[in-house]
Amino acid sequence: MNEFAPVGRMLMVFGVMIGALLTVIGKVPRLPGDILIRRDTVVVYIPLATSLVLSVVLTLVFSLLARR
Repeated sequence: MNEFAPVGRMLMVFGVMIGALLTVIGKVPRLPGDILIRRDTVVVYIPLATSLVLSVVLTLVFSLLARR
């Protein structure tokens, strides 16, 4: 059973990170690179800049965690 201990820790860390991300994602502002299309009854929001920023931040976090 001890060989699965690191996997359990990793799953817990990922779960906490995803939970924190879900609570924070509603507070992320719309950045200038995001696309918002409003038609009569349809609203389409494409968060390009927000996705790029989140990708860079998560890449840095995961690379720092991987170095340990």
